Amino acid sequence: MLKESRLQWLYGGSLVFVALNMVMMVQGIYWLSALPFALGVMLLLFFSLDKLILLLVFLTPFSFKYIHEELGFTMDIPTEPVIVAIMLLFFVRLLYEGGYDKRVLRHPVTMILIIQLLWMFITTVTSEMPMVSFKFFISRLWFVTTFFFLGVYLFRERINMHRFMWLFGSALAIVVVMSTYNHYLHGFEREVGYAMVRPFFNDHTHYGAVLALVAPFFVVMAFNRNGSVLRRRLAMMVFFLFCAGILFSYSRASWLSLIVAAGGFVILVFRLKFRFILAGLILLLGVFALYQTEIVMRLERNQQESSGDFSEHVQSITNITSDASNLERINRWRSAYRMYEERPVFGWGPGTYQFVYAPFQRSEDYTIITTHFGDLGNAHSEYIGPLSESGLPGMLSFIALALAVLATGVKLYKKATDREMRLIALGLTLGFITYLTHGLLNNFLDTDKASVPFWGMMAILVAMDVFYSKREQRA
Repeated sequence: MLKESRLQWLYGGSLVFVALNMVMMVQGIYWLSALPFALGVMLLLFFSLDKLILLLVFLTPFSFKYIHEELGFTMDIPTEPVIVAIMLLFFVRLLYEGGYDKRVLRHPVTMILIIQLLWMFITTVTSEMPMVSFKFFISRLWFVTTFFFLGVYLFRERINMHRFMWLFGSALAIVVVMSTYNHYLHGFEREVGYAMVRPFFNDHTHYGAVLALVAPFFVVMAFNRNGSVLRRRLAMMVFFLFCAGILFSYSRASWLSLIVAAGGFVILVFRLKFRFILAGLILLLGVFALYQTEIVMRLERNQQESSGDFSEHVQSITNITSDASNLERINRWRSAYRMYEERPVFGWGPGTYQFVYAPFQRSEDYTIITTHFGDLGNAHSEYIGPLSESGLPGMLSFIALALAVLATGVKLYKKATDREMRLIALGLTLGFITYLTHGLLNNFLDTDKASVPFWGMMAILVAMDVFYSKREQRA
């Protein structure tokens, strides 16, 4: 009898909600439609946080940017509001329950990451625009908290490593299919291709960078004998789909990053000795030093600009004479370096580059896409950006973090006795190689679509090193 009464209340309440929602929608009021989703999120937040994080991972490729012009802020919907709530819950629990796994805190990646965040906070206090820097710092903090610090705990269960990558990858695959189909309807023209990735990505380079970051995981999973035949075939299909997306993104930086990752694959799989790698690098540097005048002259003679023809588009990578995209990057980098020269230790403040770089431009660096107001974005580098915004320590902390992540991935690949763990480590390490290469030319860690896989994949490597490699050694 009680059960029937509860069902009647449930059905009655549902009918009232539907009727009320329909009336409000007729009046042009739509917020009530989001109430069931909000209630569901609240339940997951307090009773099943791991499922909520995985849900966010799946939703991230579909998020879109909401701009509130009056208040002057932007936010990715629906992901960022939930990520903020998770961050707040994490700190409340940390305050009342106390303690975080010391093994994770002692890991080199974690220690460098904490140092980086502390320095970012210090340069936020000394910033030219404190409010801008505070927003930037908090944004970085909520991504790192949710997908690294909580992610490490999530990945204590191996199955969650696969869930994280497959949920993000499958959602991203849907976006690739939609974007590629729209591109097909326009004849795969390069000029319109930049807009085909919207509203999910702000431009084609962002799209290509994220695809390149996660693609290596799926190609190595195609050779995971622990997985079913169906899953292995699906992994290979996803990889080829991502390669097609990267190809038609016309992002030269993404193409280059995959080539570098392929070199990393050869070095790791064939276990090339470090001394041979070092000798090769020294040889390359020697050749450049010896023939630098001839190399620069050859680059200056390259007049090939960006093109819809793939071979011509590749040739335009080294055009530093007339290609507007390449020249504008050089303009941004030189402006960033001049900013660094003026404030070499603390920089101008996290997130401030786009607001203060305009006066540091020089007329000889101007291009057809240069703006005198300096309102067209960031420094286009994960390395030079922090140099101008957080000084030399800011850039060095990012480089140290990158090296620590790569060292962890290489160590896991070489020493793990579990074949599946070795493959995961290989796929993630190659993914980081693509992003860190891409980071020489662009920076996207202020976006959810790059931050979620970047910090999440980093958490997987740390979790494997802390919770699995030690377990294997004991066994």
